[in-house]
Amino acid sequence: MALKNFAFKLLNKDSYARHGIIETHRGNIRTPAFMPVGTQATVKACFIDDIKKTGSDIILSNTYHLMIRPGVERVMSAGGLHQFMNCSLPILTDSGGFQVMSLSKLNKIDREKGAIFNSHVDGKKYYLSPEESIRIQLGLNSDIVMIMDECPKKTTDYNIIKNSMELSLYWAERSKKAFGNNPHKALFGIIQGGLFNDLRLKSLDGLQKINFDGYAVGGLAVGETQKEMFNVLDGLKNHLPEEKPHYLMGVGTPSDILGAVKRGIDMFDCVLPSRSGRTGLAFTWDGRVNIKNNKYQSDNTPLDKNCENFSLNRYSKNYLNHLFNTNEILASMLLTLHNINFYQELMQAIRENIQKGTFDEFHDKYIDKL
Repeated sequence: MALKNFAFKLLNKDSYARHGIIETHRGNIRTPAFMPVGTQATVKACFIDDIKKTGSDIILSNTYHLMIRPGVERVMSAGGLHQFMNCSLPILTDSGGFQVMSLSKLNKIDREKGAIFNSHVDGKKYYLSPEESIRIQLGLNSDIVMIMDECPKKTTDYNIIKNSMELSLYWAERSKKAFGNNPHKALFGIIQGGLFNDLRLKSLDGLQKINFDGYAVGGLAVGETQKEMFNVLDGLKNHLPEEKPHYLMGVGTPSDILGAVKRGIDMFDCVLPSRSGRTGLAFTWDGRVNIKNNKYQSDNTPLDKNCENFSLNRYSKNYLNHLFNTNEILASMLLTLHNINFYQELMQAIRENIQKGTFDEFHDKYIDKL
């Protein structure tokens, strides 16, 4: 049977908010979509089958982490990332640029050689060029591949951001050449430019001339305010190509997602639901709950009485509080599942409201509450 080609179909619009389908040979992805993060070939504290049962259509894994441990050759020996982690869902891999900036002990950027850095694990020196990033991602056999970019730390220095954006465009050309032509996979470009609208538009224009299968907004979730992030998206929303998916990298909170969907974004990823789940913070339709708080010791109601998935509504706040305060592993498992399930309920509600033409009302009802 011939493999299905990568494609994006826009089904509904409600002002700038978009509902669509990304088609891959591993299955369709309903957009707007949230991708749980499987950093090291696992979504921490979860079975992959349970991630599927939350309604997740795709997950993300990290090139930087997998190149360091266990190494791409070891994953390739298992047949690729899907076989290695027993995952039938589509997988998006990032390029590693963000982790080079945020995690590596020492790093240096060289226009031709790429990122030169020391591993945060053992200090070993690595060279990550655009070509090497693409080679690793193709070795992992992910379904959506990201170009290698430079993700600078937040700064108001225009020249630093301008030079970084121009370097990322040069690396985008090299990434596209290294990727070659594979209609069964997608290669996404990454828009850089910091908080400067003119640089963002110049980056997008350059990427469109190279021509990618989707366009991501990078360089955010690095310390800017939500208002600053929304300002960047407002500057891009009239210029992003309608026929391609739009991906906001590393974002975010439920209110971040609502505001970004309002500005035309289709795809999201963030460690927040899983990381928060391991530390006792739950996301609910009534807002956030710190389950470690002593007041829940006498609360025998569930986090969400309507959530029958995984029988989560059978576990009381009292019991969850006990699990966290005694460091039981089940605490991380239950709250991670709860949070990812909530995020997917949110995405489903977003899609339904876009279809009905009521997204603005839904946005206004929940933007502050969540």
